[in-house]
Parts: sequence; C-alpha cells; structure tokens
Amino acid sequence: MMATPQQLADVLRPVKHVLLDFDGPVCSVFAGLPAPEVARRLREGLLASGEQAPAGAEEERDPLALLRMVAGVWPDLTESADAALAALETEAVQVAHPTPGGESVLHACARSGRLVSVVSNNASVAIETYLTAHGLSDYVAGVFGRIPGDPSSMKPNPRLLLEAMEAMGTRPQDCIFIGDAVRDIEAGYAAGVLTIGYANKPGKDVKLAVGGAVVVVDSMQLIADNIS
Repeated sequence: MMATPQQLADVLRPVKHVLLDFDGPVCSVFAGLPAPEVARRLREGLLASGEQAPAGAEEERDPLALLRMVAGVWPDLTESADAALAALETEAVQVAHPTPGGESVLHACARSGRLVSVVSNNASVAIETYLTAHGLSDYVAGVFGRIPGDPSSMKPNPRLLLEAMEAMGTRPQDCIFIGDAVRDIEAGYAAGVLTIGYANKPGKDVKLAVGGAVVVVDSMQLIADNIS
C-alpha cells in the first residue's frame, strides 16, 4: 500500500540528513547503455585477459552481480574488474535517464536545510560525473559509492551508510534512507536507519513493504512535495 502524503510528511518531518540511493531514485543508470550490455563488455574484458568465465557468468545480466562473482572466483582480478566497471558506469551515466522528481528532492532538501548524501553500489566517479553534468553537485554534501576493489562494501552491507553518517556527524535517528531495492532496506536496518521504499516498477511496492520499508511511494516527486 502506497503512503499517503500525510504519512510521508510525518516520516520526513524530523529528518536532518537524507541518504539517497542513486540508481533508481536519482536516475536510471543503465537506461541508455543497458545493464546486460555493460555486463557483456565487462565479461569480455575479463576473458581477454585469458581467464575462463566462472560458472553462471555467461548468463549474468547484472554488472554489479558479475563484479561480486569475479571477487569470489578471481580475487586477484577484483581491483581491475572494478575499475573497468567504473569506467563503463561513467559511460552509462552520460546517457542515463533522470528520474522524475529526483532532482526535485535535492532542491527541496536544500530549501529546507537538510543534508543529502548519495549512498550507492555504483562507483563514486560515475555518480559524481552525473551530478556535475546535471548541475546537481552543490545539492549533495557527500558521495559514498562502493569502495574501489571491494564489492563486499555494497549494500546490503551497511558500511556506506555508516560512513555517510560519520562524515556528516549525524545519528541514525536523524536520517532517512531512500532506496528502490530490498537490499537498501536491509542496509538501512543494519545501520539503524529507516528506509523509504521507492517502487519504480510494478510489484516492487509489495516487496519493499514486506522487506520493512517504513513507507512506500511510487513517485520521487511525492517525496519532494512533502519535504518542508
């Protein structure tokens, strides 16, 4: 069940620091350069180095999942694979589709004096490239992408959320996390932070609600409209 404006306003009222996922709430990273194509190119780069694809790699269409797979099978290649993926993500964000209302959330947070940190499994360089290209860098206090060469830092690990709060000097009870996946809710729970679930695809609302989101919305603009 989607949150009412009143429910959303009640959740947002005490928030001082908004932790914002990137792929989904801000933009669709792989809308222009599809994720399966990114995974294919990453895989081909690994094969070109003379390695054999691990079991299941040929079918994997999620480049971030493929990076995890590489870390598990070829630890020595994790750093170079991560760098290669970061370059592909940076290429992808140049043709990414902005999420309706995502920019409005950043503007609303700025007007209301709230801090925003982007916390994402994507590479920081790609996130920063997108924010700069769209004139949004000044609206974001910090970018916390996955730790280069360390896929284990990605959500549902709470590490990036914890680092964002530590950097800004905020407490979990001062924060809200906005994410579009169950792993975001799991990371938020582990960090002690409530999560607003952004259901940007049919059926996600149920998964996010069952996963433990404090409220679920299908519009980033609705969040922006209730930040005051």
